[in-house]
Amino acid sequence: MKKAPNTVLMIWLLVLIGGFLWNAALFAAPLLRHEAPVVSAFIYAAFSPVCHQLPERSLSIHGSPLGVCGRCLGIYLGFSAGTILYPFLRRFSRPLLPATSIFVLVSLPIGLDTAGNFLGLWASPIGLRLAAGLIWGSVLPFYLITGLYEVRQLLGGKFRLKSPGETK
Repeated sequence: MKKAPNTVLMIWLLVLIGGFLWNAALFAAPLLRHEAPVVSAFIYAAFSPVCHQLPERSLSIHGSPLGVCGRCLGIYLGFSAGTILYPFLRRFSRPLLPATSIFVLVSLPIGLDTAGNFLGLWASPIGLRLAAGLIWGSVLPFYLITGLYEVRQLLGGKFRLKSPGETK
């Protein structure tokens, strides 16, 4: 079985690349709307199960909304920012979950904003929704990378990718 730092590094790289591709698609949807409408429609459809995509709650490029609303955009951009910061804050040793109090603390802004909007107490502007999403999204990689590492440990390396030239 691989050493923990190598395993965490590989997981981190996969999460980093996945986050980059996910965010690229968010911006590709409006940019391709006129040049490749079928591709653009496919991207919007792919994001529709995870976001309401209301145009009035979304940022736009060239008059077309991004693939998700401002809050979801904040979550995804925050997720990518947290992933980039991960090696500087946690290194690639055996990952540990952050304290529960950190998760609760970063969940307060998005939870309060969402509840207030849902209950009709206020209607937050896109900037506030984006900021709440950024805060919450930035901590999520620390849970995902740790969770994926733990799954990898539980599987005991059964589904390990082989290095070039490796026979077993």
